[in-house]
Amino acid sequence: MDVRAHVAMVFHLDKCIGCHTCSVACKNVWTDRPGADYMWWNNVETKPGTGYPHRWEDQLNFQGGWRWDGTGDLKLRSQGKADLFLKLFYNPNQPTLEDYYEPWTYDYQNLFNAPLGDDQPTAMPLSQITGEPIDIQSGPNWDDDLSGSPLYAEKDLNLDALTPEEREQLFEIERLTMFYLPRICNHCANPSCVAACPSGAISKRGEDGIVLINQEKCRGWRACVSACPYKKIYYNWKTGKSEKCILCFPRLETGQPPACFHSCVGRIRYLGVLFYDAERVPAAMKVPERALVESQRTALLDPRDPQVLAGARANGISEEFIEAAQNSPVWKYVMEWKLALPLHVEYRTMPMLFYVPPLLPVMGQAAQGIYAHRAEGLFAGLEQARLPIKYLAALFGAGNTEVVEAALRKLMAVRWYKRWQGVKDLDPDQVQRVLREAAMTPDEAEAIYAMTALPTQYERYVLPPLQREEALEPACSPELCKGCTGYGPYEGEVRRSGRRSG
Repeated sequence: MDVRAHVAMVFHLDKCIGCHTCSVACKNVWTDRPGADYMWWNNVETKPGTGYPHRWEDQLNFQGGWRWDGTGDLKLRSQGKADLFLKLFYNPNQPTLEDYYEPWTYDYQNLFNAPLGDDQPTAMPLSQITGEPIDIQSGPNWDDDLSGSPLYAEKDLNLDALTPEEREQLFEIERLTMFYLPRICNHCANPSCVAACPSGAISKRGEDGIVLINQEKCRGWRACVSACPYKKIYYNWKTGKSEKCILCFPRLETGQPPACFHSCVGRIRYLGVLFYDAERVPAAMKVPERALVESQRTALLDPRDPQVLAGARANGISEEFIEAAQNSPVWKYVMEWKLALPLHVEYRTMPMLFYVPPLLPVMGQAAQGIYAHRAEGLFAGLEQARLPIKYLAALFGAGNTEVVEAALRKLMAVRWYKRWQGVKDLDPDQVQRVLREAAMTPDEAEAIYAMTALPTQYERYVLPPLQREEALEPACSPELCKGCTGYGPYEGEVRRSGRRSG
């Protein structure tokens, strides 16, 4: 058993309001440079929808991730030994500028210098690449909220899992069945981008598993762009280097959450440490697709198991990391409660970003024109969900509806339980039966509710204290620096570096 520590994430989709604050925060911090104009390390997609870049889930075209033929080892979809050299010069599976969008600005000078006329002058869009006027046809959030049309939603590849009747029913009420899917780099435990890079520029940090690109080694061959099935690596046409989300590791090292986490209005994001068995990862991804979710869970290790703790200490994992793993909200969502699921685990990259599937479209139903809580039939609503379970399973279960349904049953049970507590309009025996059928206890329901609705920042972001302590140690002292007043108090418990008042 090779115990490794990995910073992992959970996004609670029931809480996402699609405000794009996370995207703007990331853009302002990291990708406001020439050549990075079109990059959205964090983006929020409307589902059903084609996403960004356009139809990024179409692996028949883009050939991302790993494939497994039932025997032998995993193999990259994007390249092999035979075509690796040729694809350095021309790769037909690369996304094009049209799949993203041509970045633009506006001719603001026309607003100030336009001659006197009867019409209000306008700022025409100009390409940031050529400087010429362009006709804007797409953008990073072009299908946001369907943009007044179901055309983008109808092209969602995950809808192929539905029958024609289910698709027709879904689009009769498309305005009621949308949900938002925020995406960043998954910092996978089995990343195909690392394996595909010919120059060895991409690597995982040993201490926390964050996937990074060495800008000195990168030669701009873009094999990583093809290999990433989530298309979360971008090519900077100005510098000739590939770039991607770095999980704001400079912030993590000072005990702060990433910018997109910190700015999240809905507080949907959770950050913590997971232990996993590095020896188990290849085997965990070599199982049939429907078994991949549970197989990935088998590679994650209980941070309170004595054998795991011994293996962690033997690998040099600090006590601070161990404590962070034991208090990790990600462990609770992924393993204790089994509510959070990986996105498109069938790509076999073992993503370390997990999603709590959205429940709202399941819990409501229009009866005689009235939008009401479905209070009858216990879990009967799952079978007639306004957002089909098979669609959610295509996203979060590799087609396995059972793992998605189990998560939704628990989420429904928590709502029934809290409704019974607050409104008192449900039969107590029925509520107890709901909890039993969801395989949960009242204490577990309270814990899930508290972590979902009432978490503090320190409960949502459990960072390794070692990094925080190292960052908070004063670089000087009043005795060494005359006139320095040191560091002021922060939250009554720690002191932040870099903010000396002297």
